[in-house]
Amino acid sequence: MAVLPLVMLLLLSFSSAHKYYVSVTNIAYSKEDSAFQITSRVFIDDLDKLLKERYDIEAKLATPKESKLADEYIEKYFRTKFAIELDGEPVQYNFLGKRYDNDMVICYLEIPKVKLSETKSMTIQNEVLMDLFDDQQNIVHVKWNGNKKSFMLIRQNNKGMLNL
Repeated sequence: MAVLPLVMLLLLSFSSAHKYYVSVTNIAYSKEDSAFQITSRVFIDDLDKLLKERYDIEAKLATPKESKLADEYIEKYFRTKFAIELDGEPVQYNFLGKRYDNDMVICYLEIPKVKLSETKSMTIQNEVLMDLFDDQQNIVHVKWNGNKKSFMLIRQNNKGMLNL
């Protein structure tokens, strides 16, 4: 009889659901391209759930049956929840696409034609998945000219600002 609780514990410990909600976004300035290159990593299952709840789309991310509209809706969502300002002015970014890495989807964004020598400040607002998960945390790392700054953004404090 003592074996049954042990078996149950083992089965429950191998559940694929994660108990924390976090994304990691890296923003790096590329001198060669004069651009901020951005990668944002979020859990596939969280983004899938969000697309279903927000847009009623069965995205089926990272499966052979992935919706042809998935990229369009991911980009649409990012444009509403992820924003960057340079010197207090909103800037547009290009959504370059996505790829999968284990249980994560990596989204690629780029802010082209940035003259870093003329840019004084950057403000990042990252509310990705905060509308779905109350305890969502979005970590943002910014690298430029040998400098690095990191932010932990939460629902109550979803913006980070730095002087370049």
